[in-house]
Amino acid sequence: MSATSVDVLIIGAGAAGLMCAIAAGARGRSVRVLDHANKPGKKILMSGGGRCNFTNMHCGPDNFLSANPHFCKSALSRYTPWDFIALVEKHEVPYHEKTLGQLFCDRSSKDILNLLLAECEQVGASVETHTPVEIEQLGPPHRVRTPQETIDCESLVIATGGYSIPRMGATGWGFDFARELGLAVQATRAALVPFVFEGRKLEQLEGLAGISVDTRSTAAEGTFRENLLFTHKGLSGPAMLQVSSYWQPGEPVQIDLLPDQNLTEELKRLRRDRPRASLSTILAQHWPKRMAERWCELWFGHPTLAELSDQAIDNIVRHAQPWTVWPAGTEGYRTAEVTIGGVDTDELSSKTMEAKQQPGLFFIGEVVDVTGHLGGHNFQWAWASGQAAGQFV
Repeated sequence: MSATSVDVLIIGAGAAGLMCAIAAGARGRSVRVLDHANKPGKKILMSGGGRCNFTNMHCGPDNFLSANPHFCKSALSRYTPWDFIALVEKHEVPYHEKTLGQLFCDRSSKDILNLLLAECEQVGASVETHTPVEIEQLGPPHRVRTPQETIDCESLVIATGGYSIPRMGATGWGFDFARELGLAVQATRAALVPFVFEGRKLEQLEGLAGISVDTRSTAAEGTFRENLLFTHKGLSGPAMLQVSSYWQPGEPVQIDLLPDQNLTEELKRLRRDRPRASLSTILAQHWPKRMAERWCELWFGHPTLAELSDQAIDNIVRHAQPWTVWPAGTEGYRTAEVTIGGVDTDELSSKTMEAKQQPGLFFIGEVVDVTGHLGGHNFQWAWASGQAAGQFV
């Protein structure tokens, strides 16, 4: 088996790994990026429905969850969304803002991956796939073995992501490696993921799949004004994905189905002004007709407004502001966009992303206990943490 050496070896050819390679290569470091998958950037390619929500113009520390909410500030302040936008514009990739500062490619996620690979090529960083690795020793020099060779490196970067979407090759290898070294790893779970219901609760939603409504949704400390989407399994849409990062099994999710309305006042006013109107007709002015009729079938019957007592109005409001649901669980890592938790930030330098107790070993991207909200924030963490490490590897 042949033996080679390189300044910087990066394990993982995703967003963070490629960004680190670009930054390190630009400093004149010799860089190799190894990935066990059959192609680089698989998560980039599938993100944003194939359009890649590559950053968010409003990204800041408040858009992230971590056991140490201050850790992400250093990297985010040194590589901002505008820095990545400049890279996108340098490569003449057309893009647009969708909502809430979310930036997407006009054409395809391939544009983002291609610009990263082009930048790697320009700085001489090689990107190799179909290359599983085994860490033989930590130094420096660190020694890594592949099926073809052993590689010595001065700096070793772990950019292997989390458990999310295993069909793309996600394994949680980086978490296991960190634990083997004795590094603390914050508990992991699926995040930015749809909820599932079971039994009677799922039966109540039958026939509503595909309906989307505006909500203000809350789980624990997380509250988001986003759309909810009914599915055949439960609830999804941006609102549910966002609050899933804050939700714990056994806890409720509270969903204000009329976030700009005072339903109590409206029903009492209409009871006086339009007493012969049916409740389902009034609700259908705010929700899709199919949903309004189902809500009435489930909980209210089909009264006219004149037939509603104050107590009946209170009951109606209780099923809308908020509608409280108790999910059976989530769809898990199979569909989760990210893994929450990861390598404890207390183990790392926020300036360099280097392990405090292990010189020359760096952790970046999703493998670290920094998890962004939906909407391009996780990509911005990948760019920022990769850039931060790339300045010091």
